[in-house]
Amino acid sequence: MNRYCLALDLKDDPQLIAEYEKYHEAIWPEIHKSIVESGITHMEIWRCFNRMFMIMETDNTFSFDKKGAMDAANATVQEWESLMWKYQQAIPGSKPGEKWVLMKKVFEI
Repeated sequence: MNRYCLALDLKDDPQLIAEYEKYHEAIWPEIHKSIVESGITHMEIWRCFNRMFMIMETDNTFSFDKKGAMDAANATVQEWESLMWKYQQAIPGSKPGEKWVLMKKVFEI
């Protein structure tokens, strides 16, 4: 198992944040399928104010390149991602167009 942690900000608007959370209460079945088929075995998203934190656990078949290619070839995933940009904004320091940013582990016990 591999674990990855990523960060993203939501637009700082309570109504948009509530809508975003509503979408994630029951993600589209095709989105769930694309997550599982990419090798992600467990995913959690946490929020503090408008900062999002994602924890992904993956099997050994997962890679970010593979997931990116799968997502690019899936029209429903592209529709979902476009819709989510209504609510999301890049965190400071991210590259143009970059959404979720991989975090660096700085401590473990």
